[in-house]
Amino acid sequence: MKNIFLIFVLMFTFAGFAFGECSESDQKALEAFDRAWGMAGQKGDRAALTAVYADDYIGLPERQNKTQTIDATMATFQRNKANPGMADKVSHDNYMITCTPNSAVITHRNIVTTKDGAGGKEETFWTRSVHFLEKRGGKWQVVGNAGNSLDEYATLAYMEMDWSNAEVKRDAGWFERNFANDFSGISSTTGKISSKAEDIAEYKSGKSVTDSAAVSEMNIRIDGNSAVVTGIYHTKGRDEKGQAFDRRVRYTDTYIKRDGRWQVWASQGTLIP
Repeated sequence: MKNIFLIFVLMFTFAGFAFGECSESDQKALEAFDRAWGMAGQKGDRAALTAVYADDYIGLPERQNKTQTIDATMATFQRNKANPGMADKVSHDNYMITCTPNSAVITHRNIVTTKDGAGGKEETFWTRSVHFLEKRGGKWQVVGNAGNSLDEYATLAYMEMDWSNAEVKRDAGWFERNFANDFSGISSTTGKISSKAEDIAEYKSGKSVTDSAAVSEMNIRIDGNSAVVTGIYHTKGRDEKGQAFDRRVRYTDTYIKRDGRWQVWASQGTLIP
């Protein structure tokens, strides 16, 4: 499954070369289209869904056509309307979008929170969707869709990307949720060892600003309930003194699976000159 995920990433990378430049405004418009599509399904708006799907639409892996897909969405809407307390909560993030004037590919992660039928306990799982669009009659329509559950490798890869986003947003809550209580970190700039509490306190009180952060060259290894992720972390911003920085760090992150979910157990970085 790891190879499948990496092949998908490579395919998407090469698709970017084939499709050419997709401007930021184009990407925002396509993301808005995708979110409006999802909202139409939640509201049971058959007319809106009819406009979204192309007549020759096909959805994988079930190979559903346009009519079957809309009927299934409406059935879910009616079921949720009858029992709203048991309706799944779905949100989308980690959008990647490429496009030409008349074609586009949208992929994103889906975060699904569901309740079991017995005690109503909430559980969260993740899937990924890939949408294929064409502009017909001046309007975007979905011509194809594919989805899959995330395996352990993809889950960890997305956690690494979430970590980068949390750095930029100074989202201390992400570290509260995803660092193990016995986490330890080694700074790539000072060599200082820190605990979970110390790291979070630094995020809350630190005066440095991270403008951008991205991970690349990820290699993920899993053995039972333990995993090691290596890669390169590229970050730009301003330090505590207001001085601009542009750093590339080769890192090793160690994860442990506890209570059914992956948690960051240790992290160490080495600054690349």
